[in-house]
Amino acid sequence: MSKTPVLYYKQNRLKQLRAFCHASRTESISEAAEQLFLSQPTVTLQIQALERELNITLFERRGPKIQLTPQGKLLYELSNSLVDGVDKLHETFAANLGRLESGDLNIAAGESTILYILPDFVTQFNQTYPQIHLKLLNVTGRDGMALVRSDKADFAVGSMLEVPDDVIYRPIFTYNPVLILPKDHPLVEKQTITLEDISPYGLILPPHHLSTWRVVDMAFRQQNLSFHVSLEAGGWEIIKKYVELGMGISIVTDVCLTGEENLVRKPLDDYFPKRSYGLVLRKGKFLSPQARRFIEVMDSDFFQEQDTN
Repeated sequence: MSKTPVLYYKQNRLKQLRAFCHASRTESISEAAEQLFLSQPTVTLQIQALERELNITLFERRGPKIQLTPQGKLLYELSNSLVDGVDKLHETFAANLGRLESGDLNIAAGESTILYILPDFVTQFNQTYPQIHLKLLNVTGRDGMALVRSDKADFAVGSMLEVPDDVIYRPIFTYNPVLILPKDHPLVEKQTITLEDISPYGLILPPHHLSTWRVVDMAFRQQNLSFHVSLEAGGWEIIKKYVELGMGISIVTDVCLTGEENLVRKPLDDYFPKRSYGLVLRKGKFLSPQARRFIEVMDSDFFQEQDTN
């Protein structure tokens, strides 16, 4: 009989921590309640009980969102992997018995990554684990980071120029910057292309808020040159099509070039850095067996190197 209060205490603590971790990821009590299939007041009461017991304030409200206090951040770092581990105990146990036959895997990635990098890995994974429900979330970098931070995606695959403190970025693939031109363009005959050569011609670039525009702008500024954009278009396939139609020229990474395009490519290594693509994970993230298997398909050394760091 004496063990009953202890058991209740432990079960209640897990509920409190689960509510706290979901609210931390989503920065919203209402979204946490929705994920946990609980009412908003129930989640609030669980978090308040945790605050009273620890005698700390876990969240502060800033506008429509809640944000962790320094004490809240510490508790989140200590408890998140524990809550994830308990929630996914069944899947982890089955995987360790060699029965990875079901479950979900959500991967956030941009269109270029989904089109040019992931197909072979998705095919291999699907052939090995056909019962796992794999979802590719087609999002831009900023939205992908939000999904990773809120655990709505197990991880992301993409390119990062700046790596936040709460994220692990593991580059796997590297691609070269190139200028693509229609075959009848005046610059086709030039052996070496400079930014000064490119400057008079209209560029076709992805939307202004994406990193490509910032990289192009920085390169031209370093050479004290200007450039103008004749067309703004989302997606490398669309950009390639309109370059083929003679609507402008573009600066891309050769990840998007299959060799089947009716285009001419010119290297631009002297002006633009190589572009890496790889894994993006939230630090402290408990990876499900499904996520671990997919990462191993992409990068067989990832977990071995993480264990040694």
